[in-house]
Amino acid sequence: MTNLHFRIRKTHWVVIILALLALGCALAFWFARSHDQQETLRLYGNVDIREVQLAFRQPGRVTQMAFDEGDFVTAGTRLAALDAQPYREALGAAQAQVQVAQAELAKMRRGLRPQEITQAREALKKAQALAIDTERNFQRQSGLLASGASSQRTVDAARTARDQAVAGVESAKAVLSQASEGFRKEDIAAAEARLAAAQAAAAQASTALADTELTAPSNGTIIARVREPGSMVASQSTVYSLSLDKPVYVRAYVGERDLGRIAPGTVVHVKSDFGEKVYRGQIGFISPRAEFTPKTVETTDLRTDLVYRLRIVIDQADSDTALRQGMPVTIAIDAEPASSARTGER
Repeated sequence: MTNLHFRIRKTHWVVIILALLALGCALAFWFARSHDQQETLRLYGNVDIREVQLAFRQPGRVTQMAFDEGDFVTAGTRLAALDAQPYREALGAAQAQVQVAQAELAKMRRGLRPQEITQAREALKKAQALAIDTERNFQRQSGLLASGASSQRTVDAARTARDQAVAGVESAKAVLSQASEGFRKEDIAAAEARLAAAQAAAAQASTALADTELTAPSNGTIIARVREPGSMVASQSTVYSLSLDKPVYVRAYVGERDLGRIAPGTVVHVKSDFGEKVYRGQIGFISPRAEFTPKTVETTDLRTDLVYRLRIVIDQADSDTALRQGMPVTIAIDAEPASSARTGER
């Protein structure tokens, strides 16, 4: 009887110990899970697709399309070209107008030639001599009128000729003064304005000629080739679609209850579903507007929960070609309260 009682008590203690161990494991698991959920925030998103629609600023006929879809291009690479002959001709005409305007302005600034001034001076002398002769004739005819040797009509004609000669002298003086002084300041200013307008037209023609070549604005991958050589295109008609490679952005969404755990500048770690490398980045933008969870976003919350869009910028030195446009990624954030993150930024 004593042995049986001892065995029962021993079994009872074993059960108690096992129960305590199970309870301890459960508590440890719950604490670890709770601690992990508190310290690490996991979000899901995609590498953001940023495209540039490349187009000519001028209309024309396409003569060259140098790249195909999937080709990688670097900034400044010539991608396509238009027939430039009409634009070269327009530039030549504009440059000729500049030369004409320059010649006219130079002529006005230098004034008349010495020969023209001498000619004006001699014309004045001739007018003065004529005025003297007509004055003498008028005086003679006036004297003869008293004796009846001349008529009133003849005297009046002599007076008119004299007056015309005097006016001719004044006109010749004005021509000589203008020839000596040169052109007016207003005329020179007008010539300068015409030259500036011609130069502006030539600059526009030069820009239009340069616009017949399409270059890549930055490094990227051709994802669409819209036109082919021989096609007529209007200005601003897309001929290529370019996907930009850098900087790499990630679009993700955070639930409303976790919004206070992040802030712009918070450091994050990004990992794709197809590789082992972990990329470092930081939160660059958090939308101030709430929205319903997009269907493409996978979270553990209900899809009707409100979320906030955020953008993550991957470090330039850390990014590589393994992060491709549209790729799904997982974001791990060692989240702190938003106030702490902002304090750290300062």
